[in-house]
Amino acid sequence: MPITYLKGDATDPKQIKDEKMFLLHVCNNKGRWGRGFVLAISNRWYEPESEYRKLKNYDLGVIQIVKINDDLSVVNMIAQNGLGTYRRRVDYKQVKVCLNSFNSWVTEYKKKHKTNISIHMPRIGCGLGGGNWKTVEKIINNEIGEHNVFVYDFGKK
Repeated sequence: MPITYLKGDATDPKQIKDEKMFLLHVCNNKGRWGRGFVLAISNRWYEPESEYRKLKNYDLGVIQIVKINDDLSVVNMIAQNGLGTYRRRVDYKQVKVCLNSFNSWVTEYKKKHKTNISIHMPRIGCGLGGGNWKTVEKIINNEIGEHNVFVYDFGKK
């Protein structure tokens, strides 16, 4: 399925029918939470940051699925190598690993719960991570493109 682009806030995802929603975003591998999209997440919910800080393993490629409520879970994806904004920090290979792991998990989830899902995200890895959207978009299409994927552009009406 092609990605659907929406204008608005990814932390306020638009529920489609009775689908379970998953909000994906990229985290760094240094255990630091405090800049970029994670601030918007923390302004809305405390669980994703709290669970991220409890991780024992910040290795690239790790995913952490954090249930917010019956309709929404946030997926912390460790796919940014280091901190800083002067060069690309997002690791495309690890974005692929994270999305592949999530896809395997969510496929089983759909079977077990007999439900549909939708995936929501900002332009992951392309803010502070410094990634190129066309590259990330291709990875998304290859790894989770069979699901309903919604990408939000914040601040655009």
